[in-house]
Amino acid sequence: MEVFKKAVPISEAVRRGEGRVTVRGWVYRKRVLKEKIFLVLRDSTGILQLVLPRDRFKNAEELNLESSLVATGTLVKEPRAPGGVELHVESIDWAYAGEPYPINEDAAVADSEYLLDVRHLWLRSRKMQAVLKIRHTVFGALHEYFRKNGFYEVQTPMFITAAVEGGATLFKVDYFGQPVYLTQSSQFYLEALIFSLEKVYVVAPSFRAEPSRTRRHLTEFWHAEMEIAWADIEDAARVGEEVISYVVEKVLQERQEELKLLGRRTEPLERTKPPFYRVSYDEAIEILQRKGVKISWGDDIGADEERALTLEFDKPIVLYGFPEKLKAFYHRNNPKRPEVTLSFDVLLPEGYGEVIGGGERIYDAKELVDKIIRFGLNPEDYQWYIDLRRYGSVPHSGFGLGMDRLTMWITGADHVRDVVPFPRDVRRTRP
Repeated sequence: MEVFKKAVPISEAVRRGEGRVTVRGWVYRKRVLKEKIFLVLRDSTGILQLVLPRDRFKNAEELNLESSLVATGTLVKEPRAPGGVELHVESIDWAYAGEPYPINEDAAVADSEYLLDVRHLWLRSRKMQAVLKIRHTVFGALHEYFRKNGFYEVQTPMFITAAVEGGATLFKVDYFGQPVYLTQSSQFYLEALIFSLEKVYVVAPSFRAEPSRTRRHLTEFWHAEMEIAWADIEDAARVGEEVISYVVEKVLQERQEELKLLGRRTEPLERTKPPFYRVSYDEAIEILQRKGVKISWGDDIGADEERALTLEFDKPIVLYGFPEKLKAFYHRNNPKRPEVTLSFDVLLPEGYGEVIGGGERIYDAKELVDKIIRFGLNPEDYQWYIDLRRYGSVPHSGFGLGMDRLTMWITGADHVRDVVPFPRDVRRTRP
C-alpha cells in the first residue's frame, strides 16, 4: 500500500529532528490529557513521541497499546521527549486499533512463566527487541569471523543414527519405521568435511533430551561448531578465543544503545581480549579446594564449581586437561599423560561458565576403536566415523560453541531462555 511506502524509519525521523515526515509503527505508550493525546510510537529502529490535539483526533483515544498506525506531521525539538524530538501529528493515514493488549511491560513484578506463555507477544517489548538485535549481531559477527579466517560454512543433517555425546540424551524419532535421533552435534560430519575443505564450520540447532532445569540449559539450542585439519588443541583454543573476542567487540561497536537499555555493565565485555587465562584441570581442583568446595581429582566440574571458579578471574578462561572419563570417547588422550585428554572448555566470567567444549580428536583408527570399546560402546554403530581414519587421516581439532549461552553472557541475562525467541525446555514446547 502506498501509504506505508512513504513512511521513514523512526530512527531516521529522530535523526532529522525537523521537517514534515510520515512514520509508521505500533503504540508503545498512551497518555490522554485534557487537550492532547500523547502516543509513543515504536518500530524496529526506535521510539518517537506523537502529539495529537484531542479535539481533532478523538478516535485516537480508542487506540490500545500495540495498535498499529501510520501518521504524518511536523517534527519539533522537545528535550523532554524520547530522543529529544516529537511529532506534532497532522493526519493519521492508517490505523488498526486492535484488542486490549494483555501485557503491561511496566508491571512491578513480571510473571516470567506468563511472559513465556505469551512469548509471541512479549517479543514486541523493548527489552526483547534489544536482546534480539544483540543476538543478530552475535550470529552475524561469528559468521564474519569464520569467513574472514578461511573457513567454509557447511550444512549437516538433523537426523542421525548414532550418538555423539551420549545415548541417554537423544530424542528418538520414527523415520519411516526406522529409529533415528535428532542431532546432538554436527561434529562427526564436520570431521568428514575437513578432508575436503580443511577448515569448516556450521551454525545449526542441536537437541539434547537432558532433564536439566538450570538457567543454562535448553533442549533445543543453537550450536556453532568448527573443525580444522592439521591442528592441535592449542589451535582450536586460539580460534575459540578469537571468535568470542571478535563477537564481543562487534557487539560493543554496534549495540551500545541496546546494552544500555538492558542495564548491562560493559566492563567485563571490554576485558575480553586474547589470550584468555589458561587453567589446567589440576589447578582448577586446587583452586576450588582452597575455596572450600568439596571436590576431588576425577570429579566433574559442574555448574556450581564453574561459577566459583570463574568468579576468581576477570575474563574468560581456557580450562584444559580433563580426565578421560569426563570427556567423550572421541577426544585424544595426552601421550605424555594418558589418564587425561587433550580437551578444553572455555568458561565465561561472572559465573556464566562453559560456552565452548573442544579439543583434539583421535585420528588413528585402532586407537579410536579401542576407546569406543573402553567406553562400553559398539564400534559397529560408528563404522563410517571410524572409516575416516582409514584413508589419509591427519591430526585435527575442533569445538562446539553455545550461541545462546554466549548471548546470555553478553546481554547479562539471568536465564538462557531470556535470549532465545521461542525457547524449548523440559516443560515448554509452545508457542
